[in-house]
Amino acid sequence: MRLSPRTIQQIDSPISTAYALLARRAGARDLLDLAQAAPPYPPAPEVVEHIERVARDPHGGEYTEVPGLPRLREAFAAELSHAYRGAVSAEHVVVTAGCNQAFCLVTLALAGPADEVVLTLPYYFNHDMWLRLNGIVPVYLEPGPDLVPSAAAAEPLITRRTRAIVLVTPGNPSGVTVPPDRIAEFAALARRHGIALIIDETYRSFRDTGEPAHLLFADPDWPDTVVSLHSFAKDLAIPGYRVGAVVAGPALNREVCKLLDCVAICAPRIGQEAAWAGLTMARQWRLARAREIGQKRQWFVDAMATRPGGFEALSVGGYFGWVRHPFAGHPTADVVQELVVKHDTLVMPGTAFLPDDRGMLRISVSNADQAQIADLADRLAAVSVPGR
Repeated sequence: MRLSPRTIQQIDSPISTAYALLARRAGARDLLDLAQAAPPYPPAPEVVEHIERVARDPHGGEYTEVPGLPRLREAFAAELSHAYRGAVSAEHVVVTAGCNQAFCLVTLALAGPADEVVLTLPYYFNHDMWLRLNGIVPVYLEPGPDLVPSAAAAEPLITRRTRAIVLVTPGNPSGVTVPPDRIAEFAALARRHGIALIIDETYRSFRDTGEPAHLLFADPDWPDTVVSLHSFAKDLAIPGYRVGAVVAGPALNREVCKLLDCVAICAPRIGQEAAWAGLTMARQWRLARAREIGQKRQWFVDAMATRPGGFEALSVGGYFGWVRHPFAGHPTADVVQELVVKHDTLVMPGTAFLPDDRGMLRISVSNADQAQIADLADRLAAVSVPGR
């Protein structure tokens, strides 16, 4: 019998689609892979040593409690309370198999088919994909000229079907960091309308300041409105360990745990152990790696200052540069293919993060060293009109 899977949606993975282009390249020189963002270094030695101990422990492969290792939840709650000058406790933390799973579980707990969730443009593509795959309607919020979204612009989009507003800060793909006062305005808006404010803070450690990303956790009523999503992948260089977290009120977390129990039982223990070791033993290592990524962002800013080949960097932050290509009227997919085939450079098309083509590219600056970033500028300068 031949299997006949149903077509859920006409949606393909943007990352897989981008990497499929590599089969077309001539390979005249080394590939400059600036597509998928990943830490370019191994985990901290303290993390590796702890994982070795866990692997040898007779109980090291057992399940954890559904919401996660108690000591990890306590350590992360303590770090957030300190970093955000607020009050987060272990009961507010549910450990997940990465931040993508955190988003999936939270949105399934909050919304159902035909409900609406507001996404700021440009959105993180997995957020948009997940909502549409589950019949939840994404409603798109246009940002301001500086690419920072505003609560005033979001309010007219809220209807009786709206269940949440989503912010990603620092942004993926834009790199834009939403200021704390702007985040507070979104929280106030969400509270007025009785909906959730979901903040994806995957890149919180990769900001150009040591000040709190926001002060929402200082409000004792924050669990009524705020849902903060986190990843340990970039911060600790353990993307394959699949560990993230939901930070929310106990009522929402109960529903999240029901879903987590059905799809995974618990996040992988090895990832949880790695995250605990990184939080408690590798603080200085983490700070040093964040400074290195900050230096890469500056190299990228410097390399793009002259707008090589007409390519213009509109924003840079976290792991990413958000760049406008100069070929108005030409599909961005053609520009990306031109870069791969003729210039051995792989980036993500902005169409993966937008409902239409606005001539944008996402460049993962974390993936390159100083020489490679300088080489990127040279390769961009050499790009001609796509297809010629």
